[in-house]
Amino acid sequence: MESTDRKPEEQKRLRLVYGDVTLGVYGDDGGRDFHYLFSYAAGGMESLVSGGMEWVYRPPRPCFWRASTDNDRGNGFVLKSGMWLAADQFIRCETIRIAVDGKEIPFPSAPENNKYTGRETASELEIVYIYETITVPSTRVDVSYKINSRGVIQFKVHYHGKEGLPELPVFGMRFLMPTCADGFSYEGLSGETYPDRKAGGIYGIYKVEGLPVTPYLVPQDCGMHMDTSWLEVRRSCSLDNRNQDVRAAALRFQAEKGSSFAFSCLPCTASELENALHQEELPVPRRTVLCICGAVRGVGGIDSWGSDVEPGYRIDAGKDIVYGFFLMPCAGR
Repeated sequence: MESTDRKPEEQKRLRLVYGDVTLGVYGDDGGRDFHYLFSYAAGGMESLVSGGMEWVYRPPRPCFWRASTDNDRGNGFVLKSGMWLAADQFIRCETIRIAVDGKEIPFPSAPENNKYTGRETASELEIVYIYETITVPSTRVDVSYKINSRGVIQFKVHYHGKEGLPELPVFGMRFLMPTCADGFSYEGLSGETYPDRKAGGIYGIYKVEGLPVTPYLVPQDCGMHMDTSWLEVRRSCSLDNRNQDVRAAALRFQAEKGSSFAFSCLPCTASELENALHQEELPVPRRTVLCICGAVRGVGGIDSWGSDVEPGYRIDAGKDIVYGFFLMPCAGR
């Protein structure tokens, strides 16, 4: 059990634990404790515990693929851009950088971490994972986690454009949560919207129960929500059998001031949707798959026999994409 005999000013700081293969971050925000683990081997955050509930099933990773739509298949987009499906499944973490209170430190793997005592604290920690895609040619994605003393994580995501790569279907961050969410609330456009399908959306605050999958005849990408200011995902189910009385909790994703993001929140991944030809082939819902996106390709729909998406709604892989958002645990609603 963690000691509580520290001074009040120390309790308001982050506690850092430099392990051989992980970096632990612990803190308390007004009685709500949080515990984060960043893995060097897995190349990302491998645990986010708030209020006793685990929110991470797999480390968050950049996502490059959305399940192909009827129009994607009709105009041959999947054949031109199919390498992004492989990049979505497999990515290499090349470098990890760590800064404490704004100053970069030597990478603290063994034996470098032996100089630490286990009592280190900080007011701010930043850890940056630098990934290399398996596309030809390859390119780079930088993902920065900056954590303050309240446990709020600021994400900065930077895709480095590379000439010679095909157009992207989507670009964002994918979060896999251990159980199905009870639902989610958000401020943004109503219904299912895409960059070229927003005119019917009405801006407001909406509450969605469960994780609905649009029942298209052939499963395909669905559930995208554009121009979102904030999103809260609610869960009351845990995989920890010791916790039989789990209180409802939520994660809040907040757009940076003056900006917005797109998101989808489903019970299946893009590859699971891609591999199903009928709704009954989809796996039994057991996880929450959340994608927070900085760029989304339009869906077209002029016809399904060859017309491409209009140029203004495509994603040029030769240009940089930079976006950010905040993640913060909060009480369930």
